[in-house]
Amino acid sequence: MSLTMDPSADLPEEDQAFHIERRGIDFVPESERWATPRNIGALWTGSAINVEYFVYGALLMGFGFSFWTALSLIIIGNLSFFLLGVASLQGPETGTAAFAISRAAFGTRGSRLVSFFNWVTQLGFETEGLILIVGAAIVLFQLAGVHVSSPLKVIFIVIAAAIQAVMPYLGHATMVKVLRSLIIPFGIIFLVLAIYDFQHGATNIKSFGSGWELYSAGLAFVFALSGLGWTECGNDYTRYVPRDAKKSSIVGWIFLGTAIPEMLMMVLGALTFTFLSTSTIWNGANPFEAFHGQHFIPTWIVVIFLLLAIVQLFGINSLDLYSSGVSLQAMGLNLKRYQAVILDSVIACGLTIWAEFQSTFSLYMKEFVGVIIVWIAPWLGIYLMDWILRKYRYNASELQRTDSGGLYWGMGGFNWNAIIAFFVGLVCSTIAFSKAPPPVNFPFHWMTPISNHYGGACAGNLVHGACTAGWYGGADFSVPTGIIIAGLLYFILEKATGNVKKQVARQHELEPNI
Repeated sequence: MSLTMDPSADLPEEDQAFHIERRGIDFVPESERWATPRNIGALWTGSAINVEYFVYGALLMGFGFSFWTALSLIIIGNLSFFLLGVASLQGPETGTAAFAISRAAFGTRGSRLVSFFNWVTQLGFETEGLILIVGAAIVLFQLAGVHVSSPLKVIFIVIAAAIQAVMPYLGHATMVKVLRSLIIPFGIIFLVLAIYDFQHGATNIKSFGSGWELYSAGLAFVFALSGLGWTECGNDYTRYVPRDAKKSSIVGWIFLGTAIPEMLMMVLGALTFTFLSTSTIWNGANPFEAFHGQHFIPTWIVVIFLLLAIVQLFGINSLDLYSSGVSLQAMGLNLKRYQAVILDSVIACGLTIWAEFQSTFSLYMKEFVGVIIVWIAPWLGIYLMDWILRKYRYNASELQRTDSGGLYWGMGGFNWNAIIAFFVGLVCSTIAFSKAPPPVNFPFHWMTPISNHYGGACAGNLVHGACTAGWYGGADFSVPTGIIIAGLLYFILEKATGNVKKQVARQHELEPNI
């Protein structure tokens, strides 16, 4: 199907672009599944050609890596988008969102717990997007010679929070169409930016960080902010894909639509870091300040870039708001999806005001990465292991049941095998996590027992407890530790108790032809 067609045009009005979607986590009938794997790939491409990933590439260079080391991290880390493809295969089978599907593994009530973790994560991403939107607006005003006071920053944040709620309020079809339409203009502006990067970028920039320990921390940073960090959202969109769609097509289009463009965006950010301003600014409160006062890129190009960045950041935040809204519903709150979107927008607005005046963007992101990794890694290990144990099948109607008689209810609403495996995995992932190096002259560097065992040292000199050049982070094993330990423990517990086996037998009774 062509990317320019609107495949939702023959559907009910609420499922068409620019009409209010009322569906929450309820089942999507086959007759209303209008998306193809290519449509979903286009949605993800629209989100991957993204100024956030451009900034992530610059932040990665702020760790102290050479350009070529950062390039290897970008390539390897973005292979994690294969995980997003695999974690998007359950939506067509079940016709529902990820944390309704999680009821099978965690139990009806147990799934509410992991839904809460996802809701907090999506709020964090929404806050990140709002910080960058406001940062771009501030630099635009500065370029126009207008000083932005603290009250004006708050006004910017409130207005941005209100605007960002529009697309997720309208729904899935609107987001697909808008994000798809942003691919070409953003591709053009990034191509123009690439020309200046190739002219002025310095691939021989001197590094102040080295060693496999810091490399592992950088890899965890890329994993969390690329494929791994999106796995919990995949089925929120593929539930609109017909059940008989080829699994290889779903994985392939999602991988191509995400990994390749994100690699390019992060490489551009890393190259821009090498010649545009200093690492202090990139690690500061507003990374877009690096574009203010520089003489390498013409001002008119910077203005167009920042304007498009604002538009696209609104589009990206719509994905986060959409998923956080359905996560609130999966938590058991009696909210319509649009009410959840409004609630999340208000909370994200408050968090952004706090972050704008109490933190720096770099520090916020490095702290946030830890929150993402330590719960998503064990959740994903259990989620995929449960899917495998069920031989890739669920009962869609039973996933919608929340009463004690449902197939996936568990014991008191919990599958304790998954709950135990999740918390063991979360603890193991946490103690194997090394916080990314803090900004230059930041005096504190927290490390967990495993990362501390493998060291963490100052790359320069310590002056009054502060590192003058940056930190070598301790080793980071958080991603494989969380996925493998949680998934393996769940497998062992399930084999010992036979819970899933009993549910599969019951499922065959309910659906004898499958």
